[in-house]
Amino acid sequence: QSFYKALMANAATSALRLHQRQTNVPYTTLSAFIQQILTEDSAHYLMYSLIFLYSAPITIVLVPVFLFALLHAASYSLTLLDTLGQNSWWGARLLISFVELQSRNMLRMIAFNEIFLMPMLILFIFSGQASLVTPLVYVRFLSLRYESRRNPYCRTMFHELRLAMEHLASKPACPSMVRSLIYKMIGIVSRMASS
Repeated sequence: QSFYKALMANAATSALRLHQRQTNVPYTTLSAFIQQILTEDSAHYLMYSLIFLYSAPITIVLVPVFLFALLHAASYSLTLLDTLGQNSWWGARLLISFVELQSRNMLRMIAFNEIFLMPMLILFIFSGQASLVTPLVYVRFLSLRYESRRNPYCRTMFHELRLAMEHLASKPACPSMVRSLIYKMIGIVSRMASS
């Protein structure tokens, strides 16, 4: 099925990129090696692909995979066009420039998708599309994305969502039960981020 093929291709690409990013410095312990691996975004998306390889197809899972593939394809295509010469394929250059111009918005959309997939996974447990283990492993993925050194968009999106929810809860028209629920959810997410 296409869903699983896309995830396997993403897993293979992530594993290759992870291998390329590893240094030749020998590690003293297995723990140090695993800690270094888990700081890489490629390891996060290898984990992401593996999480959903064993669940029912959920189309929204492919959104980050597609957007990252589009960004990487644009970057690599530009490199190829530069080797062909400055004046080659101006139409393709225009499309690549558009993708690069929108890269920040795409990365924000990916982060938003990563965050909102978590509550959806809890709902998918009840519909049978996800197992009980899926959200538990996904929480670890989200915490790794939050801590990412190279990609701050997940952390930024969490902050923006917190500000939006606090603004919503501070309005006088917000029912006290909803306000209480919002603050409890913010507290839970904040504790998870700090641990």
